[in-house]
Order: sequence, then C-alpha cells, then structure tokens
Amino acid sequence: MITLTSKNKMTALLCGISFLNLSLFALAGEMKDANDTTTKQDRIEIKDFAFNPQTITVKSGAKVTWINRDEEPHTIVSVEKQFKKSTALDTDQEFTITAGTPGTYNYFCSVHPKMTGIIIIEK
Repeated sequence: MITLTSKNKMTALLCGISFLNLSLFALAGEMKDANDTTTKQDRIEIKDFAFNPQTITVKSGAKVTWINRDEEPHTIVSVEKQFKKSTALDTDQEFTITAGTPGTYNYFCSVHPKMTGIIIIEK
C-alpha cells in the first residue's frame, strides 16, 4: 500500500491544477478560432471590381462587413433600400451593417453598377 506524504499530495494537486489550466487554455484557443471563422464568413471583399463572395448567407442580427481592396472607390447600396448605403470606400476602408429581417437583399456599387451582390438573411 502506498501512503502519500503531504509533500506528495501537494505535488499531485499542483499537477492536476496545471493539467486543468492547460486544457482550458487549449479549449479557449479552439473557441477563438471558431469565432474568427464566423467573422471571416461575414466579410465581403471588394477586389478586381467584384464583391467576393457575390452571395453570402448570414443569420439575422449578424454583422456584415465589406472591405475595399481595390485602388478605386466603391459604394454599397441596397437595391430596395433595405439598409443604409455606404459612403465611397477608399482602399482598405470598411463598411458594416447589421443583418435585419430575414430575406434576400440585393446590392450594388453606385460608382460601378455592374458590380452586384446578394445577402441572404436567415432566422
């Protein structure tokens, strides 16, 4: 039979606490990565005179952000005025809306009307 001294008990306790801390640290990293993925999915990049992705599906209440990667200014305008239009975005400027009522939102660039996109908002 093995008897633990108080020093061995303390060592075992510290090892257990250290293991729990490492486990929580690893779990927090995984959760952060999951949040980063969600954020990236709700981003629309403007590049080469196109919205990428051209169609995006988000949940109602989610933030949708456009970022202009072109050297030319672009705008984001809802065809049916379902959200506030942006000002002209210069290179690397962003515009964000909060997804509203579920439905299909068509939008375009008023500077370059051939640039179009769609946001599908779900419950």
